[in-house]
Amino acid sequence: MSRVPKSPLPLPPPPPGDVAAPVTPVGHAGSTRTLVVHPRLAGEARDGRTDPGRIEEAVGLARAIDLEVVGAESPQVRTVRPATLLGRGQVTALGERITAEGVELVVIDGALSPVQQRNLERAWGCKVIDRTSLILEIFGERAKTREGRLQVELAALTYQRSRLVRSWTHLERQRGGYGFLGGPGESQIELDRRRIDERITRIERGLEAVKRTRGLHRQARGRVPYPVIALVGYTNAGKSTLFNRLTGAAVDARDQLFATLDPTMRQLRLPSGRPAILSDTVGFIADLPTDLVAAFRATLEEVRTADLVLHVRDVAHGESAAQRRDVLEVLGELGLQHLADEGRLVELWNKLDLVDREAAERLASAAARQRDVVLGSALTGQGLDDLLAELDRRLVAATPVVELELDAADGARLAWLYRHGTVLTREELNGRTRLRVALEPAERARLSRHFPRDAIRRPDGENLTGRG
Repeated sequence: MSRVPKSPLPLPPPPPGDVAAPVTPVGHAGSTRTLVVHPRLAGEARDGRTDPGRIEEAVGLARAIDLEVVGAESPQVRTVRPATLLGRGQVTALGERITAEGVELVVIDGALSPVQQRNLERAWGCKVIDRTSLILEIFGERAKTREGRLQVELAALTYQRSRLVRSWTHLERQRGGYGFLGGPGESQIELDRRRIDERITRIERGLEAVKRTRGLHRQARGRVPYPVIALVGYTNAGKSTLFNRLTGAAVDARDQLFATLDPTMRQLRLPSGRPAILSDTVGFIADLPTDLVAAFRATLEEVRTADLVLHVRDVAHGESAAQRRDVLEVLGELGLQHLADEGRLVELWNKLDLVDREAAERLASAAARQRDVVLGSALTGQGLDDLLAELDRRLVAATPVVELELDAADGARLAWLYRHGTVLTREELNGRTRLRVALEPAERARLSRHFPRDAIRRPDGENLTGRG
């Protein structure tokens, strides 16, 4: 039977920017002694991940709510036991360590059934939570807006409802009257389930209102109209640092998992002078709970409707390729699996400042072979001019182009074109000015109000991609 290694795996150092967090439901901040356990399941697909990498991530998640991590273990699980997940010897060995080190909380970096969780708590005499519970704890602590709190509560209640176990039969409530209509009334578990269902229904109604409000905001932006660029990426990939660097905002950008939860939008000025809206979103992570993805659909709707999606990757991370697959998997769940084919996806290979010269040369060579990649560093600003130029080029390429000819002295109409479109070329000839201008559909609809018909030489002109 497989047993826990005698010498525990070394813990990764705490992140340099780690900041104390408030009290969480799993214990007092900084005082809950926690053991992280990552079961290595026999035959599971690694997908490019390493056990140390997964353990480091799990420890980072625990420290994200300032739990005091006293150790980490990675026992090999050859056969999953329905009662406890781990083997009997492993449960005993871990129990001895838990008792000896005064562990108050065990985080299982994986999924636990309600029965497994209950049996492990009985065997070890302490609180046990799984990866989904831990992520929900983090999200619950970080949500600041009403929308964010509703989304997290919905995910938590959906998760909790699935884990109600029939262990409270002694709390059965008897029906009033003579008992002719079925004997015992609601049991405690049925009452809890009904209350959860009622709360879920109320939250879903609230989120529907949020979705309608966001839809109205998108319609208002469509009338402006500004293109929207949505940031996505694995948690702690540097999205908020990039957001701050490009927009001058002050979004929390700590070196910490899930430092950003509530979405933020700011205006961005592109090299051509045209404005755009940059949207910072929640970070993704491996094994992100399905209920959480479903709950955050109202927020992630901004990603679905964005003109461009900017995927920020941490190329200094040892499992950057696996993290990329996790992000693309979540985008696929949102129906966005064809972003690259549609020309709407750009990747920033971020944190170039953290790799050595040899690795930087390899990355540059790899990036040169791909048309959707820009190398850079959000922290130092390296490569961000190239990134902005690529975003600008993509947005212009997707915008219809109109060719106009005006009197060179018609400054008012020239100024309108520069304010509402992107002037691609301008040619002066015999007192006339000929221009090619990229205009969004809403602005093109206003052309007839500002320009005489004979000035619009090619209202259905080609765009920069060569399509008519």
